[in-house]
Amino acid sequence: MRFSRFLAPTLKEDPKEAEVLSHRLLVRAGFFRQHMSGVFVFLPLGWRVLQKVARIIREEMDRIGAQEVLMPSLTAGEVWKATGRWEAFGADMFRLKDRKGRDLALAPTHEELMTLLARNHFRSYRDLPQILYQIQTKFRDEPRPRGGVLRSREFAMKDSYSFDATWEGLDESYALHDRAYRRIFDRAGLKYVVVSASSGLMGGSQSEEFMVPSEAGEDRLVLCDACGYAANVEVAEGKREDHSVPSPFQKMEKVSTPDVRSVEEVAGFLNVTPELIIKGLVVRTPTRMVMALVRGDRDLAESKLQRALGEEVRMATPEEVLDAFGAPIGFVGPVDAPPEVEIIADLSVRQVERGVVGGNEEDTHIVGVTPGVDFPVSRYLDLALVKEGDRCVRCGEPLRFRSAIEVGHIFKLGTKYSEALGAFFTDAEGKEHPIIMGSYGIGLARVMAAAVELYADEKGIRWPLSIAPFEAVLLDLDPGKYGEITRKLYTSLQEKGVEAIWDDRNISAGVKFKDADLIGYPFRLVVGERGMREGKVEIQHRFDGTSRKVPVEEAAISLAEWVDHERRHFAPG
Repeated sequence: MRFSRFLAPTLKEDPKEAEVLSHRLLVRAGFFRQHMSGVFVFLPLGWRVLQKVARIIREEMDRIGAQEVLMPSLTAGEVWKATGRWEAFGADMFRLKDRKGRDLALAPTHEELMTLLARNHFRSYRDLPQILYQIQTKFRDEPRPRGGVLRSREFAMKDSYSFDATWEGLDESYALHDRAYRRIFDRAGLKYVVVSASSGLMGGSQSEEFMVPSEAGEDRLVLCDACGYAANVEVAEGKREDHSVPSPFQKMEKVSTPDVRSVEEVAGFLNVTPELIIKGLVVRTPTRMVMALVRGDRDLAESKLQRALGEEVRMATPEEVLDAFGAPIGFVGPVDAPPEVEIIADLSVRQVERGVVGGNEEDTHIVGVTPGVDFPVSRYLDLALVKEGDRCVRCGEPLRFRSAIEVGHIFKLGTKYSEALGAFFTDAEGKEHPIIMGSYGIGLARVMAAAVELYADEKGIRWPLSIAPFEAVLLDLDPGKYGEITRKLYTSLQEKGVEAIWDDRNISAGVKFKDADLIGYPFRLVVGERGMREGKVEIQHRFDGTSRKVPVEEAAISLAEWVDHERRHFAPG
């Protein structure tokens, strides 16, 4: 491919809308352009990278016996309603109606449709186990798309689904995916950690995320350098330094707190520390309303709450709170709460004596309140996010916090979807059982962006060879003088299997060098006046800057050998 005929519009300046390094560089280097917020056009360079990532994924999924399919993006609304996710997805789901008024959705994921496929075709234990996968476009109406392709509204995902007859079979399918994912990310050149994670709307008993540490990431990791403990902050556990603090309140009484809602506002108004305040957060499950209590210096981990309740959880709406408690959000509390509302509390709440809670009246709080004395608590559980100062639950050493990019997520779904959609199989005795499922995802564009975040330097992108758009660039610094020599080199590189692009543009050498560094080709072969005086060309490695000067007639062989040596590093293990 000649650069002069290739669509790679590089830019000198960073795009104004770009917030993170990968977004800036991928736009400047001509990999994609934004169509609208959270939606992107992938140009040839970007598409080549995505195809490289997809090829690695396909090879490793095929290796574990998975079969590729393609599900529709436009899906029937009744499928989502059957599992409860029509409502649970909320505004994140793109919904529409056809001309007959039927509810439709652009699929944010495909558990439901894959389950229907299993229901129709996997009816006997003899049909199981099975693994199906696809690489398909997903749609989620993100409220705040950011980071370029790190959080977008339309994105390419590899999602696979395992179908087993036994829980032991699910364990094996899960382990197969774990090993496949490690090979995928190793071959893509990523540095990653595997952490315990929340299943969220997916449901299920176990999940883990594959995370690339990066300040551009929206996720927070909790790590222990001493013993290797790693978890997403949403589910991480820690040893706390909780202790009670003295209270200035001698008795329980209502106090007026006009327009004072947040912990910080209440603490300042009453001149107390946040540790004396008990936050009451009201949530809804499909079957009930619950008030979760957390001490004022900690935050609720909704994933822990969901796991404790065993149901999907959402924050109650202001209208629901007002209807149940007779007070707006910010002023509700556990004292004289409605009897049908279960009250559960984080472990930190046990340390509070004569503290502060919402008064269940607007502009009112109650002071001098002690849990278990002035109101009942049905259960004390770990419901709070870990924070700075907490220690590792395994070894007691300090925990470290790090931002990260999620590139993959694996789930043990169990029977949630098969039961809801009637996907049953018959065992050897003719008895029916729900198919046991797992779900496993990889964001292709996130792999691309994560690689940029990991390896970019002050000059631009530095691609791992396995996912680079081209393995090498051939720079002709004087096309009028060395065009024929460069053409022969390019032909030789093609014959030797090196993926190369020939920069034959009639522009300055400086611009060609800058574009090559910006785009990030792993190797560059330079044909210029300085080297040709000696009958030599220069081969340079983008990652470490090492270079070789070799005779023109040996250049193609030398570069091919260097490329082949590096390919082995990313080859299937």
